[in-house]
Amino acid sequence: MSGLIRSRFALVAFLATFALHGASAQKSAGIAADWKYAGKAKVAEGEHGMVASSNPIASEVGRDVLKRGGNAIDAAVATGFALAVVHPEAGNIGGGGFMLIRLKDGQTFALDYRETAPAKATHDMYLDASGEPIPNKSTKGHLASGVPGSVAGLLEAHHKYGKLPLAAVIEPAIKLARDGWVVDSFHSRALTGGVRAARTYSTAAAVEGFLVNGAAPAPGAVLKEPDMARTLEAIRDHGRDGFYKGWVAKAIADEEVRGGGIITEADLAGYQPKWGEPIKISYRGYTIWSMPPASSGGPTLAMILNIMEGFGPLPPFGSAALIHREVETMRRAFTDRNRFLGDPDFEKLPMLQSMLSKDYAKKVRSSIDLGKATPTPPFDPAINDGMNTTHYSVVDVDGNAVSTTTTLNGSFGSSVIVTGAGFFMNNEMDDFATAPGKPNMFGLVQGEINGVKPGKRMLSAMTPSIVLDQQGKLKMVVGTPGGPTIITQVYHVISNVIDHGMSLADAVAAPRIHHQGLPDQIQSDVAGFAVAVIDSLKGMGHQFKGGTGGDVQAIIRTAKGWQGVSDPRAGGGPAGY
Repeated sequence: MSGLIRSRFALVAFLATFALHGASAQKSAGIAADWKYAGKAKVAEGEHGMVASSNPIASEVGRDVLKRGGNAIDAAVATGFALAVVHPEAGNIGGGGFMLIRLKDGQTFALDYRETAPAKATHDMYLDASGEPIPNKSTKGHLASGVPGSVAGLLEAHHKYGKLPLAAVIEPAIKLARDGWVVDSFHSRALTGGVRAARTYSTAAAVEGFLVNGAAPAPGAVLKEPDMARTLEAIRDHGRDGFYKGWVAKAIADEEVRGGGIITEADLAGYQPKWGEPIKISYRGYTIWSMPPASSGGPTLAMILNIMEGFGPLPPFGSAALIHREVETMRRAFTDRNRFLGDPDFEKLPMLQSMLSKDYAKKVRSSIDLGKATPTPPFDPAINDGMNTTHYSVVDVDGNAVSTTTTLNGSFGSSVIVTGAGFFMNNEMDDFATAPGKPNMFGLVQGEINGVKPGKRMLSAMTPSIVLDQQGKLKMVVGTPGGPTIITQVYHVISNVIDHGMSLADAVAAPRIHHQGLPDQIQSDVAGFAVAVIDSLKGMGHQFKGGTGGDVQAIIRTAKGWQGVSDPRAGGGPAGY
């Protein structure tokens, strides 16, 4: 075993632990009976194409683009702009994201349009004189935002691979913003909280754009967003320059000045998305494509899958034996993720290939004690070796597929609405290690490798993924919001389908667990698992706190075409034809 692993986790003899627990757990596959679904997933069937997103209205926009002859990329871009209107807590043009594209000929591409730190950003900008984080400074208000990348990313994808004119894919979103959309109960609750926070950081005029009769819209109310419509019209008419230059860019820069932010018109004009090589993962004969850094999603998912694959047939779903293996695997994968990953344009990532390696996974697996929890080691930040995000999945009649995760970070981002432009700005600067060694808003403890630098992309957990079957055919498109739990949620859906033989609807609705190294606690849908299972895990030394949340949007190939599934935990809905 390498010294690195030995220094972090005690080596436990595999044969001893195997003898302790017996071979039966190792060879027992299937589903244990004593666990509960989170609810009934929302399902749609489509012979020709499918869109699954966090708002049924946006899914229908994407579906209609497919029906009009657009391809999956056209539909993804149309869905993305529609979500900016009807899912303002996370669907956005004031944030950034990642898009994975698989063309019908098998070519697969990763597009990174993550936000970047403004040119005036500094390493210690969120710390007080004693080096301690200043509460809320990286999460709320104007200084919390990175330079938005969503518009540049969507336009880049459309320019390179779309079929329809830009106006055809953006016009549905303009119509929703101009004429209004019916707010459901899920989005009414979200907007109530979002508007309340926005009043502290945004102008009264900006907040007014998200009110109906002076209040947050009630279920059934029609919300019109004329300022957003003007912004989308500028993008339709002028493309990239309609957002990153001209009146919209000036509105963003003026808003930043008003609130003490540092994003300038020069920052906006200089923003560029970038294409990269996707991460390729082999798991039990299936192929999974996912995102490379500056997303940690692909490498961390790869490490989890590689370690779990080596256990052979897994114990039944819902069993303490399975959950223990998953938790110890996640603990180790996130420990590496938090220490060794960052923006490759700014940092060397010497552990990246190890995280993708099955040999490394074998060494790490040998450090797992099958009988008890292994405490997460102390974190050294100097080692340099609410989330509100949303995901949508698209497949077209030709078999092109798009998996997109996009985010403002926290719900409604920084709570800053750009006056006159009608959208919320992100609070992605908190995804940097703004105080290396100290937890961010998601409790992640990260190192200097993810420290703030001008122009740098903050590390992300977004994990848009595409799964091919053992014959290399497109099988599944999957992703979710959820902060660091994104990675483990995507793992669960993939494993539930491949290892436990669940339908996609069951795989999405099944209870989940998450562990991210620090804090050393399991986040879990505890109520979904048997009390005896939770008690057994506590007896092994595991601690529980909080749930996993999530809003998985996934598509799977069926004998009759495609099935779209939206998570019962949130307000999404698929649409197919």
